[in-house]
Amino acid sequence: MIPVPRIVIAGTHSGCGKTTVASGIMAALTARGLNVQPFKVGPDFIDPSHHTKICGRISRNLDPFMMGEGGCVDTFMRATAGSDIAVIEGVMGLFDGVDGTDLASTAHVARILQAPLVIVVDAKGMSRSIHALIDGYRRFDPTLSFSGIIINSIGSTRHRSMIELFLAVPAFGFIPRREDLAVESRHLGLKMASEAGNMGEFGRIIEDSCDLDALMGVAVQAPPMKETIPAKKRDRQGSCTIGIALDEAFCFYYQDNLDRISHAGAELVFFSPLHDRLPNVDAVYIGGGYPELHLATLELSPCTQNLTRAAGQGMPIYAECGGLMYLTREIHAEKSYRMCGVLPSTAEMTSRIQGLGYVNGKGTGKLPFMPSSVGITGHEFHYSQLNPDADAQYAISLYRGKGIVHGKDGLVSQNTLGCYTHAYFTPRFAEKFVDAASQFVKR
Repeated sequence: MIPVPRIVIAGTHSGCGKTTVASGIMAALTARGLNVQPFKVGPDFIDPSHHTKICGRISRNLDPFMMGEGGCVDTFMRATAGSDIAVIEGVMGLFDGVDGTDLASTAHVARILQAPLVIVVDAKGMSRSIHALIDGYRRFDPTLSFSGIIINSIGSTRHRSMIELFLAVPAFGFIPRREDLAVESRHLGLKMASEAGNMGEFGRIIEDSCDLDALMGVAVQAPPMKETIPAKKRDRQGSCTIGIALDEAFCFYYQDNLDRISHAGAELVFFSPLHDRLPNVDAVYIGGGYPELHLATLELSPCTQNLTRAAGQGMPIYAECGGLMYLTREIHAEKSYRMCGVLPSTAEMTSRIQGLGYVNGKGTGKLPFMPSSVGITGHEFHYSQLNPDADAQYAISLYRGKGIVHGKDGLVSQNTLGCYTHAYFTPRFAEKFVDAASQFVKR
């Protein structure tokens, strides 16, 4: 059994301030010299980018829908090695899960990890009513280890005193309202940490407004966890190289996916489609992100032509969401921009969400690295839509989710696959993709 100090920072609802509070706690503890391992409940890519920048340790997603309960424990144990404390930021409201259930909620993850729970409560527009709200959250699920609250958006000293006088639960902090430190948002959520890195500035506010020693005292009371047995690496290390597109346009990756590709035997080579030529690799993985913000640069980038040529030679290429758009013939956003032209479709940006929610399905057998025996689980969230050719073929059939069209995802051309699903890789998919890269390198 291994002692792993840990604490979950949950919220009553989206927008209550849990992201800034959780990030501020991470920053304040890191400033004290602690090795803080950050986590994010759910499929989000953006909040983890802020966590990683603050803590200097890669933030991991914990999502029972995509990973299973055992997968959450395995990722948690691997990631916390060498850390002093794990801080886990929740998602939405504490009890909000899939389809109105508890599945994949913050409460679900807190139970899996047997982690103490602190709830962020937005006090704006409330005084005495806040006690009814707190009492409801505290009593709703008695299986949770409820430790106390942090009250956010305190308007004045008088506002605090009106609330504090009748509190019946431990309060670890009263945080004043600070509109000046808000992180800007865009259509997919907050800006990435590389663009708006001031989330860590909340560390000073947390240090001044919260009892960090008390929070640490709660975290160390979490029960020890069973040590997990690490999976054996394949005896194929360095058998191929896989290029990972990583820059301002393509930046949405689950770290576990990259780890699994590496674990399956590939060497990872990072490159920028905006600024680099395609490196000498045997396969390519292009994640999601914001290609729509960089269309003129992508149109003229040498990498765009390099990818067209590589796809024509049969190189295995796997792309998700923004990467999918990049591989089409063109993207229309006010005007049209030529892209790689690999996949038989055009793409266009719209003003409303076209797909949002969890996804699962399986391969259709159209590609060697996505056979019918491989399942896919993940998440979709996009404002763009595709206009595929009438004879387009698809490598993924969805049981849940919209995909590209009518529950079909994974547009195929030669050895290239592009899907709207942000998949959480299974070990089998990672192995199949590495095998495809290894076969290509032998040519």
